[in-house]
Amino acid sequence: MKGYVISGIQQIGIGVKNLGEAWKWYRDKFGMDCRIFEDDSEAKLMLPYTGGEPRRRHAVLAINLQSGGGFEIWQHKGRVPLPISEELRLGDLGILMCKIKVRNINSAYSFFKKSNTDLPGEPAEDPSGNKSFFVKDPYGNMFQMVESEEWFINEKKETGGSYGVIIGVSDVEKARHIYSDILGYDEVVYDKTGVFPDLSVFPGGKNEFRRVLLKSSKPFSGPFGKLFGQSMMELICSTGKPGKKAFEGRLWGDLGFIHLCFDIHRMDELKEYCKSKGFPFTVDSKLSHDGNSFDMGEAAGHFAYIADPDGTLIEFVETHKVPILKKLGWYLDLRKRDSKKSLPDWILKTLKFSKVKD
Repeated sequence: MKGYVISGIQQIGIGVKNLGEAWKWYRDKFGMDCRIFEDDSEAKLMLPYTGGEPRRRHAVLAINLQSGGGFEIWQHKGRVPLPISEELRLGDLGILMCKIKVRNINSAYSFFKKSNTDLPGEPAEDPSGNKSFFVKDPYGNMFQMVESEEWFINEKKETGGSYGVIIGVSDVEKARHIYSDILGYDEVVYDKTGVFPDLSVFPGGKNEFRRVLLKSSKPFSGPFGKLFGQSMMELICSTGKPGKKAFEGRLWGDLGFIHLCFDIHRMDELKEYCKSKGFPFTVDSKLSHDGNSFDMGEAAGHFAYIADPDGTLIEFVETHKVPILKKLGWYLDLRKRDSKKSLPDWILKTLKFSKVKD
């Protein structure tokens, strides 16, 4: 029986060359201006994915308080992060795009167009008849703008935060053991095979694919459930030979989308369930800290990783401490709260005091 709680997508990890420059772009375009933590230290526990040795890095977790998951913007220190050898194409394996929620597709498209953002194409319908469009950041990462009616607050920004991902997989049924069973995206919005005009702007997008859009049949809950909100998971599988793995021959933290992270509670139950399904934790911070919280600079918690059948990294974070009003020394200890209940709105709204202004 599943005993763990998922609050939603906490963040998408993005490896960059220059954290300050990239974060400013994400603040300007996607409203990612609330700094939850910033940490400049050595990543000692990710040895399976960092070439067997600790790697120094500078990372920021930033969110858009309107709704949605955040970005963990991640820069290697002491080594030059490697780009993918050939640009990502549909049919490749791994995180291909990040979905971003918007209030209105046409208004958002006008905003990005006026701000001289790289727009590979115009709004187009997906197989369910909903319109979306794509934004390309200066570093080659692709984002899909998806309309949503679910918001936490209104700050008059065009976008919210992360609304899911498009992931390349080699076998949809095998991938769903993680995405539908473990993560809870168990309801099929569409399952179509063909050539899709709305994907034609992406490299390789004129080929034939099986395309499966998933959502959760039950709302995500937990302390941050209202803030992170619901999300979508889209699996894309080539009907021909699978392409390359996005991080083949590279390290965690190199350039591009490095992981998909979920905010969870009751990590021990999750660990046992993942193991029973054939996806044991590949990294577990608890093993290195005797059950104590792992310090993430201004926050603390317990994190772990699994990998999907194609090697895409899924991170789980059980937050123990989170800064609310750092200037007053107010940190919220979530271990003392009911893991199934959302935090009061007024507490979540105090995160606005962590905003970074340009």
